[in-house]
Amino acid sequence: MVRENLREVQHNVLQACMRAGRDPREVTLIAVSKTKPVSLIEEAYDEGIRDFGENKPQELKEKYEVMADDIHWHMIGHLQRNKIKYVIERACLIHSVDSVRLAEAIEEEAAKRERMVSILLEVNIAREESKFGFLQEEVEEAVKIIAKMPHLHIEGLMTIAPFVDNAEENRVHFKNLRKLSVDIAQKNIDNVSMRKLSMGMTGDYEVAIEEGATLVRVGTGIFGERNYNINL
Repeated sequence: MVRENLREVQHNVLQACMRAGRDPREVTLIAVSKTKPVSLIEEAYDEGIRDFGENKPQELKEKYEVMADDIHWHMIGHLQRNKIKYVIERACLIHSVDSVRLAEAIEEEAAKRERMVSILLEVNIAREESKFGFLQEEVEEAVKIIAKMPHLHIEGLMTIAPFVDNAEENRVHFKNLRKLSVDIAQKNIDNVSMRKLSMGMTGDYEVAIEEGATLVRVGTGIFGERNYNINL
């Protein structure tokens, strides 16, 4: 199942890149393996996938310990400050930095370990009350504050778009996040690159790619429906 699903998703990624006139090498497919057993992750790994996304720090830690060393683990879920210790030396990128306070806590932990940590700032671009993240008008000020933290490097922005039946409804949100990233990049703030744009999930990743996503997070489209009775 994973092989067939993965090939379909990879085909869709290529088609979206072609429609947008983009080089497919600009887009990284992150297989979202939250709640999925190691056996399914291994199937995706055997098909060449090296980027996996996890929502829960403890789950990321447990899978990190048993999977191959060349996997790039992405922390994509809400991160509580007391769970930073689980991901700071295991995640290649923390997508979900949703407050200055969380950034300060990551900086403190990174300083203790003398590590540089790559992060994205999570933006609540659709202004949903149920979602975490900075509001659009808050992002630039947050970037300026966090950019001064010596052990953090801001590589771009991330958003979780609304759950919709028609992916086209999210195009406006992806456009707005892309525009925001370009606007911030033009400020030439030290320690800020804005090269990465993490947006798009199973239901809307093709539209996200057309609007500039460099990282798409696909779980159900690869692994099937989630199973919350996880058995590692």
